[in-house]
Amino acid sequence: MKTKFTLFLLCGLLMGIFACKTTDSTTEEITKEALPTAKKVKRYTIEQFYENKQVGGGAFSNDETKLLVSSNESGIYNVYEIDLATGEQRVITDSGKESFFANDYVPGTDEILYSADKGGNEISHLYLLKADGTTQDLTPGEEEKASFYGWSDDKKSMYYGSNVRDPQYFDVYKMNVGEWKGEMLYKNEDGINFNDMSYDEKIIALSESVTTSSNRLYLYNRTTEERTEISNPESPGSYGASGFSRDNTSFFYMTNEGSEFTYLVKYDIATGEREKIFETNWDVWYSYLSEHETYRVTGINEDGKTALRITNNKTGKPVAFPDVKGNITSISISDSEKFARLSVGSSKAPGNLYLYNFETGEIKQLTNTLNPDINPDHLVNAEVVRYKSFDGLEIPAIYYKPLQASADNKVPALVWVHGGPGGQSRAGYFALIQYMVNHGYAVLAVNNRGSSGYGKTFHKMDDLNHGDKDLKDCIYGKKYLQTLDYIDTDKIGIIGGSYGGYMTMAALTFAPEEFEVGVNIFGVTNWLRTLKSIPPYWESFRESLYKEIGDPYSADSTRLYNISPLFHADKVTKPLMVLQGANDPRVLQVESDEIVEAVEKNGVPVEYVIFEDEGHGFRKKENEIEGYGKIVTFLDKHLRGMEKVE
Repeated sequence: MKTKFTLFLLCGLLMGIFACKTTDSTTEEITKEALPTAKKVKRYTIEQFYENKQVGGGAFSNDETKLLVSSNESGIYNVYEIDLATGEQRVITDSGKESFFANDYVPGTDEILYSADKGGNEISHLYLLKADGTTQDLTPGEEEKASFYGWSDDKKSMYYGSNVRDPQYFDVYKMNVGEWKGEMLYKNEDGINFNDMSYDEKIIALSESVTTSSNRLYLYNRTTEERTEISNPESPGSYGASGFSRDNTSFFYMTNEGSEFTYLVKYDIATGEREKIFETNWDVWYSYLSEHETYRVTGINEDGKTALRITNNKTGKPVAFPDVKGNITSISISDSEKFARLSVGSSKAPGNLYLYNFETGEIKQLTNTLNPDINPDHLVNAEVVRYKSFDGLEIPAIYYKPLQASADNKVPALVWVHGGPGGQSRAGYFALIQYMVNHGYAVLAVNNRGSSGYGKTFHKMDDLNHGDKDLKDCIYGKKYLQTLDYIDTDKIGIIGGSYGGYMTMAALTFAPEEFEVGVNIFGVTNWLRTLKSIPPYWESFRESLYKEIGDPYSADSTRLYNISPLFHADKVTKPLMVLQGANDPRVLQVESDEIVEAVEKNGVPVEYVIFEDEGHGFRKKENEIEGYGKIVTFLDKHLRGMEKVE
């Protein structure tokens, strides 16, 4: 089964939008001496930065003349079509309230499948946009959360996951095209989740969470009802399905069993023989075969960016693409295998889509996402740096130096903390970071111990230790910034979203003299409440989450209380800004309400911004403009020490 999804967790429960950036740039490790000299740059407004467009997806139409994408050009995500011959873009949906995300064209028709939730509540439904312009909700249960999995081999049916039977677990369903009535294929009664399925529907790959860094992988025979474990219970590791061969004899999976990094394995279903088919000194992030198995595409998480390896599966030779401006971060190959949609990213501009023709070698840019009013030479490249923490551990980070910074023009700085806990800051475009850097703030996005992407030992280093060594890694990130001669060493703050928001509050609470300000974007402040109120559809991961962070119903509750900033908010002495979505199902609004109230009692400046139509992350441009614009205004006043001047 060639699926359109990957179920293994790249990002944890609390990562939100600040954990993993899917648009990556080329990075290089640098030293202080290698940094560029200062230059004058134009200062752009937050509105100009959000005149940029974000474009995602890219499904080929049945006749391969069009591409189906999601874009926020209108200010909110809608579905668009791109004509591959002319490059013209056509609006398909015109929602002004909810974000609509394209899934695919329905095989054999021009009908379109898309998904949407309500106000960021994450209860996504699948919708069918019919040829006559009407829309049908295919998963209409009020609390039903559904995900598109792909099409059957004969293209006559759709596979999807839904928790309509039990809010805690996702079952697998099949819908015949045209009839659109769900038939259950796999009933998930014990939290052993669907990962993939063979083309003949006889074998299902299942995953059982053990910890946030390990799981067990099975193959389930639907005919015999036998379940075969693929993972090694004697050597715990991370496992993820990576597809079946078209002849249904082989199963591909990724694992880090016996290794620091994830590699790709081929498993013979009949004999149980295994063959390691690709390994490198970084994690294999994903790998798949094209429709007729001519090409294998493998994505590698290489030091904060995505490196792609495309090989001719029949000859074993690499496939070369013409040079493009940026880094190719992902590829989708059309069913005919004539075309490929390339996503090309840079830290200096939102990702763009390109069309590549395998037969002619021609490449065509389909989108231009950067606001033409912004000169890309005035934006900064993300760079990889490393520094030593309190115990000598080397901490990787993604660094953004303002172009105008110099020893004669010192700038304030921010330590940026990703979501997670097990997320990763990556070298990609994020308008907020470029906006802050353009306005003269250096940003060091730390990958503290516990971050993913740097080996499984590093990933597990903060288990049951949050708010301690990981916080010290952030503090030593500040110390690293203080060694740079163009940083104003007395003006360094901390900022982060989700888990990064927790780290912001932990810093202000447990190390109140280290940072001058903090910006908490929907961050955890009360671990006891958060861990007791996770969404029901995370039930299969609940125990693994408790094993990493702590079980609020056990003796761990004492430690969780001690590391929760809310209960120690009287220690906060530095200015605080909090942003929160009212519909956030992961970090409830009450978390932010209470920390704001508690810190205000200290007589400390606090700014609180709530968005009634957002969840765990912001999707609407108008909200990003308001919220992120206020962040720089807050920093100008409380960190730089001056009112904002445009």
